[in-house]
Amino acid sequence: MNKNDLISAVSDSSGISKADATKAVDSVFSNITGSLQSGNEVRLVGFGTFSVAQRKATTGRNPRTGEAIQIKASKQPKFKAGKALKDAVN
Repeated sequence: MNKNDLISAVSDSSGISKADATKAVDSVFSNITGSLQSGNEVRLVGFGTFSVAQRKATTGRNPRTGEAIQIKASKQPKFKAGKALKDAVN
């Protein structure tokens, strides 16, 4: 399922127009992103938790030349599925 499929499914299941469903889906994504950018996590009970993890700086290898390169520290978004979601999938 891609974003357009999700918008269509939201529109069909809730009975709202596709334009309103697009605004709703975009709003959810932007609010989750904004919360993660400010360092907060987003907990959706029964669905899962979005959070930010810190990755340390490491030394890697360029596969083409074999030369050592420095990989910068970064923040990575993470998602941990909740119990209800896990049970629904299994």
